[in-house]
Amino acid sequence: MAARTKKRGAVGYMISSVAELHKVHPQTLRLYERHGLLKPSRSEGNTRLYTPADLERLEIILNLAREMGVNLAGIEIILNMREKMNRMQEQMEQFLHLLQQEIARGLSGAQANPPKGAIVRASAPPRPPRPGPSRRA
Repeated sequence: MAARTKKRGAVGYMISSVAELHKVHPQTLRLYERHGLLKPSRSEGNTRLYTPADLERLEIILNLAREMGVNLAGIEIILNMREKMNRMQEQMEQFLHLLQQEIARGLSGAQANPPKGAIVRASAPPRPPRPGPSRRA
């Protein structure tokens, strides 16, 4: 596979090499780009250069199209949902990390050190059970 260097020193693969490797016509790759499914970078000479991340995404696209019979609109929806799920996963991991830091500092236990003069009790005493009408079957 022919690799070229992009402006920032990262390696990119030319469209002909990617097409040959994945057994697709170069026009198919251009079609995926037109539909926004792939976004290869460009060299100074305006040649499409596909990164390893682009190749991973292409493999997902081809699997959805070839193996599962999903059309381009469906592929776009699936890829967008995957990206949203990945962002949500990252946000959850950041939240959990922050929560763990707060717990380690002891700042999350508001009941452990309630503020003096609080209007509301930190914990109410347990209530005795209320007598009610007994049920008979």
